Amino acid sequence: MKPKKWQWEVWLLNFIALGYLTLVLLIPMVNVFYQAFKDGWAGVWATWTDENFRSAALLTLTASAIAIPLNTVFGLCTAWILARHKFPGKAVVLSILDLPFSISPVVVGLMIVLVYGRQGWWGGWLAEHNLRVVFAFPSIALASAFVSLPFVAREVIPVLEELGKEQEEAARTLGANSWQTFGRVILPSIKWGLLYGILLTNARAMGEFGAVSVVSGNIIGFTQTLPLFVETAYKEYNSQSAYSASVALALLAIVTLVFKGILDRVDKRPKN
Repeated sequence: MKPKKWQWEVWLLNFIALGYLTLVLLIPMVNVFYQAFKDGWAGVWATWTDENFRSAALLTLTASAIAIPLNTVFGLCTAWILARHKFPGKAVVLSILDLPFSISPVVVGLMIVLVYGRQGWWGGWLAEHNLRVVFAFPSIALASAFVSLPFVAREVIPVLEELGKEQEEAARTLGANSWQTFGRVILPSIKWGLLYGILLTNARAMGEFGAVSVVSGNIIGFTQTLPLFVETAYKEYNSQSAYSASVALALLAIVTLVFKGILDRVDKRPKN
């Protein structure tokens, strides 16, 4: 009787989990696609070929393209230090690393304004040198990089801890320098964790709304990203454009999930 009871409980838990995901994720996503395509492909295509939409999409992809390499380098360095070294304050560093997970993105945007804005700490110096950060692309890139900062490090740290130091020490014993050890020993071992972190960084940077809405000024055609484009279109009662842009963001997310699924399958393949 116990196995049957446990099997019934498993089915119940699965039903609850799938039901919750259906309510908060699947139904809203299906509704977005339905609203976008209910009058045919023409409305979606008209939005996607609109100059303001293309500008917002390009800005979103550019900010993500800047955040990914920055956070990849930062994440690898941070993961290496935290996984391979013991030092006073290590727990504090780990807590600081997780700040983007716990701080509201709106607060992140406010912090950027307080530091780089005209009345901020560095605002006077930036103004004297005719440099503009807030309400311009640099602040968007900063906000995107900050909110997506922990993902690479958090994916690579457990892989490095599980890997241990034996292979690296053996490589050094055989005469490999630091770069050779990293390229031939460490990188092949952490590549899947690194790729997971990059995918998550990309998804987080592309979908950021709160911090970007504070620092960008939402200037149409200049500092408006795709999430801001959706908000503006919806507020202006241009539902077709809002849903069509949402479809573009959803497709980008789906592509990210497909790549992650492929990586999962490749990672779990039997190794020869």
